[in-house]
Amino acid sequence: MFATLLAVVVALVLGHFARDLTAALRSHGWYRAWLRWLDARFPDDGAWRGRYGIALALVPVLLLVALVQWLLHDTLFGLPSLLFGVIVLFHAWGPRDLDRDADAVLDAASGDARRAAASWLWPGMRRHETSLHPFALVCAVFDAALRRWFGVLFWFLLLGPVGALLYRLTAIVAEDEVAADLPSTTVSGARTLLAVLDWPVAQLATLALALVGNFDVVVGAWKDAGGASPRLDTGFLRAAARASVRSDIADEAEEYAGAGVPTGSALVHELGPLPELRDAMSLVWRSLLVWLAVIALFVIGGWVS
Repeated sequence: MFATLLAVVVALVLGHFARDLTAALRSHGWYRAWLRWLDARFPDDGAWRGRYGIALALVPVLLLVALVQWLLHDTLFGLPSLLFGVIVLFHAWGPRDLDRDADAVLDAASGDARRAAASWLWPGMRRHETSLHPFALVCAVFDAALRRWFGVLFWFLLLGPVGALLYRLTAIVAEDEVAADLPSTTVSGARTLLAVLDWPVAQLATLALALVGNFDVVVGAWKDAGGASPRLDTGFLRAAARASVRSDIADEAEEYAGAGVPTGSALVHELGPLPELRDAMSLVWRSLLVWLAVIALFVIGGWVS
């Protein structure tokens, strides 16, 4: 637990203040090269080009990481294991800084510049879906937070470095630009695996959102979007995010009205550009802090016991 807390803090601080270094350390070019090698190596009727072909890309890498993890266990009071965990989580985190990407959208001039900035909130294979509609941006922010933060963090907590890398490498095959060069059946298998990995994470992220936002609104949206069903679909998180942001914006408008700010252009000026995007980032951060607070409680509990 302490390794997780330390690694997340390192990932967030370096990602925000050392952008060039972070981009270099989080480059997954080695994995893309491995995918292309597999694609060239196996014939058209090989296992690679089947629904479970993703296993050929994942298993060798994850076995190597698991071996290193096992060899470092209980060595030198666990310090090498701690360092290894921090390095792997940092490598799997992101890879882009979500805060900076959201700020770039808010700071950009309207039009093409803002759309270009917003495109980085969508994964490579879905970049054509880029939209400046406020609630499309809210959904993109929460999808990005799920992919860049919460998914990696959850599986690291559950399986250690193997879990963090499993999530990141699966997401690359499912959503990265490299997927366009891979067999469609292999990519389809990766997307199914990613949906399995995402479902429990999205449930916990929605719970955190309910705790930091309007609980009744979030739970109502979660139920209406089928969050209580076992379907492998994370649409309930987007629905809860939209409802929570809508509720926050309404509360802000009410506060400004109570303070004597008239509706219309004056209210728009007070709320600033794209208030939905700003509120979405605020909710994402508060949700992450809830996760970190729970982890910190486990760390403190372990020290006390």
